[in-house]
Amino acid sequence: MPGFLEVTRIPQEVEAGAPSAYGGAGSVDGKQPGKFWINLRDTDLHRTFTLQDLTYHEAIPGHVWQGEYTFKQPLIRSLLAFNAYSEGWALYAEQIADELGVYDDFPVGRLGYLQSLAFRACRLVVDTGLHAKRWTRQQGIDFFVVNNGSNPDEVQGEVDRYCSWPGQACGYKVGHSAIVRLRQKAKMALGDKFDFRRFNDALLLSGNVPMTVLERVVDDYIESERG
Repeated sequence: MPGFLEVTRIPQEVEAGAPSAYGGAGSVDGKQPGKFWINLRDTDLHRTFTLQDLTYHEAIPGHVWQGEYTFKQPLIRSLLAFNAYSEGWALYAEQIADELGVYDDFPVGRLGYLQSLAFRACRLVVDTGLHAKRWTRQQGIDFFVVNNGSNPDEVQGEVDRYCSWPGQACGYKVGHSAIVRLRQKAKMALGDKFDFRRFNDALLLSGNVPMTVLERVVDDYIESERG
């Protein structure tokens, strides 16, 4: 697995319509590094207390890390993508960082992490508001700003994406909640035999799968750990 990562500015010709950041794995042959793309159209998009959490989501142990594991799968499997899995893992990656104590000496950074989780909860509301309640674009933007303290410039582009891609925004928190539920299921089943690292390996080595398949993966992991 490639052990390097490149942080790159999103090209200026597309940054106006691009999100604040995104990340992904490198090439299958390992010659190209994983990329953490960051939007610098306005430096006010990024704050000191949010950048650390954003990096865990987009890079390692988030999208870049998870994406590299797909290269262990047959080619057809590496081409498949299920939003709830990939975005759920990236949110879980943020949680892992917090659980490992990365904010112990940076409490304001933990506020950024908690705001990120709240942002994903707001996405559930805004996505369904737009498509089930017929909210306007401005209602969606205002909900983020009022309820999460979000930067209006950042969430304008977010809401535009939700308008054209129904359900995508819901996948983040739905996937994360499913992973947390499955971890609790494994903990309850295995007790002292539960190993945090082996559980995470089971999630990643499954490849990008639907949530129903991921539950079967975790069930298999539980049985194998029981011996």
